[in-house]
Amino acid sequence: MMKMKAERILLLLVCVSFFIFGVTAGPQTCPADLESDCSGSGEWKGEFFPEIPKIKYEGPSSKNPLAYKWYNADEEILGKKMKDWLRFSVAFWHTFRGTGADPFGAPTKNWPWEDGTNSVAMAKRRMKANFEFINKLGVDRWCFHDRDIAPDGKTLEESNKNLDEVVALAKELQGTKIRPLWGTAQLFMHPRYMHGGATSPELGVYAYAAAQVKKAIEVTHYLGGENYVFWGGREGYQSLLNTDMGRELDHLARFLEAAVAYKKKIGFNGTLLIEPKPQEPTKHQYDWDAATTANFLRKYGLIGEFKLNIECNHATLSGHSCHHELETARLNGLLGNIDANTGDPQIGWDTDEFLTDIAEATRVMLTVVKNGGLAPGGFNFDAKLRRESTDVEDLFIAHISGMDTLARGLRNVAKLIEDGSLAELVRKRYESFDTEVGAQIEAGKGDFEYLEKKAMEWGEPKVPSAKQELAERHFQSAL
Repeated sequence: MMKMKAERILLLLVCVSFFIFGVTAGPQTCPADLESDCSGSGEWKGEFFPEIPKIKYEGPSSKNPLAYKWYNADEEILGKKMKDWLRFSVAFWHTFRGTGADPFGAPTKNWPWEDGTNSVAMAKRRMKANFEFINKLGVDRWCFHDRDIAPDGKTLEESNKNLDEVVALAKELQGTKIRPLWGTAQLFMHPRYMHGGATSPELGVYAYAAAQVKKAIEVTHYLGGENYVFWGGREGYQSLLNTDMGRELDHLARFLEAAVAYKKKIGFNGTLLIEPKPQEPTKHQYDWDAATTANFLRKYGLIGEFKLNIECNHATLSGHSCHHELETARLNGLLGNIDANTGDPQIGWDTDEFLTDIAEATRVMLTVVKNGGLAPGGFNFDAKLRRESTDVEDLFIAHISGMDTLARGLRNVAKLIEDGSLAELVRKRYESFDTEVGAQIEAGKGDFEYLEKKAMEWGEPKVPSAKQELAERHFQSAL
């Protein structure tokens, strides 16, 4: 009898525990899928980042991790305010949709405002967190994919309705000061895009992708976006044995032509940008690097309609330095925007880390200054926290670090220009062309017969040192 009473008491305790812990933890266990009935617990009360003050500039001697040491937004460098050179932007997808998951592990981040759903209510809550973050960081631009800011619906009509509802809130929260640096359509995650969007062999997918891009351009325009990006993560192939590459490239060009036509039809004056990447997720993407993409644009008569969004991690995946890709874009008149991130030299995939290498940032800013800036483009932090970084304040520290690194790069370029030694070394290296004969060659008048006479007249040329080590010394002296 005593044993039966003990068992009943134990059962009662288990039931009470289940009720207490099950009910209180309910929202966190809601599955993040469209079939779920649980849609959150209503409006978020109070601040999303109550422990974080508005980030201010405190100077190089500051020990405060939540302050800028090098980025002073209104300080003038080389004739422009730092904020106008750098035009920083927060990437919504990494900052508010990044979970820390990787192919080998489950998500590690559980932000306090998340309720575990993929509902429109949750999307609105994230949007409010986004603008509080932007305001506390002190930037006035952000970037987004359509399906990151609003949930995909069961139909295109439902997806558009969801997007409209969230975008209306974003418009209200932006006010008059904040706007998107760029928007884009997510044409790579849904299974329908497994063969690509604009390069899919299935006509229905091509049409669906066009409809999705049409809507994304419309909402970017509505929000006052300054650019619109095409990233073809699945516009490529896994094998040429089952691929008509010529036909796919033609289809991609027709798709981009239609985007240009629609942009003009609705009066969107933003720049259309293509973001090169060599591979991942496909084995080969058609916009492999800056030179490949420039050639594609020339072939199809699109060179005046698009510029490039250069991502540093994509540059290294293609076997180039970020500096090389930026210079290639600049020299072709195509440098439009920079996705500021970096990869790990020991890892062969797109790790999207925040750029913290001061030398690399200085090289990047050398090109930006030569280009006269990036406007209407800027620097978008297409970068995410490491899987092991799980505190809310880490979101701020990462962005502060990235902003300070590029600001320090800008300051270093100003030092290099003021010193003049590096520029003089380069000038002297090519000074033999600063002559009558050199001028004729550069004007396209140096024919082979004339140059043969000069070669015989001058004899064996004297070839000077390139002074590479001295150039590197001049560069390092500014860091």
